[in-house]
Amino acid sequence: MDFGFSEEQEMLRDAAKRFLADNCPTKFVRQMIADPTAHDAAFWKKLVDLGWPGLLIPESYGGQGGSFLDMTVIVEEAGKALLPGPLFTSALLAAPLVIEGGSDELKKNILPRMAKGEFIGTVAIAEAAGRFDAEGIQLKATKSGNEYTITGEKFFVPDAHVADGIAVAVRTGGSGDKGITILTVPKTAKGLTITQLKTVDMTRRLCHVKFDNVKVPATDMIGKEGEGWPILRRTLDIATAGLAAEMVGTAQKALDMSVEYAKTRVQFGKPIGSFQAVKHKCVDMMVAVENARSLTYYACWTVDTKGAEAQTAVPMAKAYASDMAKNVTSEAIQVHGGIGFTWEHDMHLFHRRALAGEANFGNAPVHRETVAKSLLG
Repeated sequence: MDFGFSEEQEMLRDAAKRFLADNCPTKFVRQMIADPTAHDAAFWKKLVDLGWPGLLIPESYGGQGGSFLDMTVIVEEAGKALLPGPLFTSALLAAPLVIEGGSDELKKNILPRMAKGEFIGTVAIAEAAGRFDAEGIQLKATKSGNEYTITGEKFFVPDAHVADGIAVAVRTGGSGDKGITILTVPKTAKGLTITQLKTVDMTRRLCHVKFDNVKVPATDMIGKEGEGWPILRRTLDIATAGLAAEMVGTAQKALDMSVEYAKTRVQFGKPIGSFQAVKHKCVDMMVAVENARSLTYYACWTVDTKGAEAQTAVPMAKAYASDMAKNVTSEAIQVHGGIGFTWEHDMHLFHRRALAGEANFGNAPVHRETVAKSLLG
């Protein structure tokens, strides 16, 4: 069986590479780090014109009708460019959630606006413990008549500060994966307070969201009451596999920069790449990246085909890619020596993105535990 990308997907990759080289240099990434929101309207419009926010949205709702493998090649290139802003959140979290669980009315209302870039959505799952599993969802929503009331907090909500709406995972009863409901809250909701968090990677913002007696009509629900976890699980599979692909891109770029530096940096009259210690370091980095790429591409394929293997393939890819990206970008700093440690050099930006990716959607030990439990039955 051929697990390679199609000719069209490779063309899409080349187009993405050219666009990002022209429009997303590290100078722009640094501007977004200093920006109050890390969201540039002009850059967002360019992404919308390319169709990236609506790539996974069916054509019947104004999107591109692309496959998840199409998105895989884009997010890998985006990882190389350290793409800032809410594209990942809106295209790989919010849009899939609505596609997987939204009613026909909600899809007709939201998806065309998301495809046009007029509506940015996000999903609030994690709480103070930072968990992305069903047990970690403890925020309660109480029902009275035809509306729910939410009081409590969500942490590490991506891009909530620029989102037009937040899909909130709440508990309306039961335990474990039973009794989880997804309610949609507009940014204008009374009692909603959004605060940006200071994180290691400020190219994409995470927020603390506080709910103080926020009222949500029972009609503003994704899926059915108490049956939200399967929708969230599928959405998290999509986002987690996408994040693994992005981390592969980030690490690949760090490796490419290191190899180029090792060829040109001269020490003792020779390029440092001629020294065995540096050679071995670069080879180890390359092997780690290629292993992660193989695991990640397989995971993305299982997500694209909705295969049962995704339950183990996705956590395996995320666990390996998390450790790999953190280690490869750290080693890349070592290859660059003293200059690599400075703020002026770009390498720390890649390491920061790798550290943020490692923590998002569960770190490596969490996903290894998931794989171990599935193997034990």
